[in-house]
Amino acid sequence: MKTHFLSIALLFVSLAQGLDPKCDTQEHGSTLQLFHIYSPSSPFRSSKALSWEESVLQMQDNDKTRVQYLSSLVAKKSVVPIASGRQITQNPTYVVKAKIGTPAQTMLVAMDNSNDAAWIPCNGCVGCSSTVFASDKSTTFKNLGCQAPQCKQVPNPTCGGSSCSFNLTYGISTVAANLSQDTVTLATDPVPNYTFGCVLKTTGSSMPAQGLLGLGRGSLSFLSQTQFLYQSTFSYCLPGFKALNFSGSLRLGPTGQPQTIKYTPLLKNPRRPSLYYVNLIGIRVGRKIVDVPPSALAFNTTSGAGTIIDSGTVYTRLVTTAYTAVRDEFRRRVKNGGTVTSLGGFDTCYSVPIVAPTITFLFAGMNMTLPQDNLLIHSTAGSTTCLAMAAAPDNLNSVLNVIASMQQQNHRVLFDVPNSRLGVVREPCT
Repeated sequence: MKTHFLSIALLFVSLAQGLDPKCDTQEHGSTLQLFHIYSPSSPFRSSKALSWEESVLQMQDNDKTRVQYLSSLVAKKSVVPIASGRQITQNPTYVVKAKIGTPAQTMLVAMDNSNDAAWIPCNGCVGCSSTVFASDKSTTFKNLGCQAPQCKQVPNPTCGGSSCSFNLTYGISTVAANLSQDTVTLATDPVPNYTFGCVLKTTGSSMPAQGLLGLGRGSLSFLSQTQFLYQSTFSYCLPGFKALNFSGSLRLGPTGQPQTIKYTPLLKNPRRPSLYYVNLIGIRVGRKIVDVPPSALAFNTTSGAGTIIDSGTVYTRLVTTAYTAVRDEFRRRVKNGGTVTSLGGFDTCYSVPIVAPTITFLFAGMNMTLPQDNLLIHSTAGSTTCLAMAAAPDNLNSVLNVIASMQQQNHRVLFDVPNSRLGVVREPCT
């Protein structure tokens, strides 16, 4: 080590004194000349004589660029493109390409951060789309038996024959599947023996056509099954619904995540362990913080009340009292909007062009300000514009506020589970 530092010191002394070592040494055999880019023999050295300090600072600056480049190479291996499922699979979710089995078969699976298990439609599935995973053609595929510990982690497990089967509901769909394992690759890192549901039968219309990838916090989620690979950390940037290509991105692992980002704590509800709860403490419309009853935003583990960040819901839903306060202030601040009309489930629509105020979600430690692109939807003909939010359904889940995918579009949303925090920063990805 001392010899290394001595060599560097002598190099800088030589540069400073203008000493010229022999630059015309003949190369022979497999021995080639090697010189530093700043040495007197280098054709790439600056025409301006650099002092020792200038040389060091320039190399330090180049080092910074180099390290950023190397970091990008490492990060890139764990970045998965995201597309709007609405344009590709006619499903109102976001999809990523997953390679499953050996040899690999590519499926466009829906990404859902409020669910745990992955499930894939398999050959012979009743009620599934025409695109299915041919499990019989994969040399690494296997069904799990009832003795497998994972069988106790799926909902409603049953044991018929040698396979562990389970049933679940997803929206208005029902799913029956065998618990299975195979190699799954999202980025370039194959995950062997990944546990998922091989769907044999489904009913209803809300089942994603080519399967689902759960990014929740439960034991069978992608996050849990790859925790040694990606340290239970991921982020995504969701493109607009009309984006035709895979312009969004799912970034897996702590490497390459944004450094300049503000965080809010993640809260955990033992009764709903998969959901990403955050502490929403207020909502601002324009410059005014609206008067929302504290009970409408309060986190409650018993009732399930509070606020979650969800990629599977399209439009933000707020508890009725919170939504009414936000909507009324929004209407007051829209100038020259004319008569307020409704469109389907949206009750704040205008038939003339409007200038909308921003809406800001105030979280503990972090604010998320939404511009018009995240707030307004436009009819196909372009003649009607609506506030893209609504009151929570009037049922048992009416205590839950859901920050949905449209309001997250063109933001980088970072889920840092080991440190129990969630970060948000604006990032164009459409």
